[in-house]
Amino acid sequence: MGQSIARLVLASASPRRAELLRAAGYTFEILAVDLDERVREGEPASVYVERLAREKAGAAMQRLAQRAQQACRGADRAALQDVVVLGADTAVVIDGRILGKPRDDRDAAAMLQALSGRQHDVMTGVCLRSAAGEWGRVETTGVYMSVLTADDIAWYVQSGEGRDKAGAYAVQGLASRFVTRIDGSYSNVVGLPIATVSTLLRELASTG
Repeated sequence: MGQSIARLVLASASPRRAELLRAAGYTFEILAVDLDERVREGEPASVYVERLAREKAGAAMQRLAQRAQQACRGADRAALQDVVVLGADTAVVIDGRILGKPRDDRDAAAMLQALSGRQHDVMTGVCLRSAAGEWGRVETTGVYMSVLTADDIAWYVQSGEGRDKAGAYAVQGLASRFVTRIDGSYSNVVGLPIATVSTLLRELASTG
């Protein structure tokens, strides 16, 4: 069943999130926002990804309002009535520790070693913001990694695939050979739980 959205805006520069939305049949605009993504002291992973998703959606909505106000004095609220902003943030979590994007190849190798032969969680905070309010959820998927040899890690790090990925790997790419099992949403591990987005969009639509 399709969903009619007047104007969906993705508050992310991630090509993976854009690809997932397109594959699911959504038409959208991209408005990337730049935020401080550092983890706050004592902040649990689920709270962290939920907070960043909200902040991204809020920052994008604010920029859209500013643009509308500049183009049409005082009419920003009317111009944003049909806009839905989607913010998301993904983290790889093991033993309560958040693994972000690796600083360098040495850091990437250390992350892969930590994940080797273990189960870890991938958490994505999703936030939809519109003039009617805000809808959010955190999706968690369990990922099981095979035991990685030193050669496996060296080969993968050298490929460069994981340099801009949380946890230093991409499940949809070369690293797929290392993933033995996934419990939950596959698209969540890629970067955006599409079924969750669809559910939230339905909830949003029902309020109208």
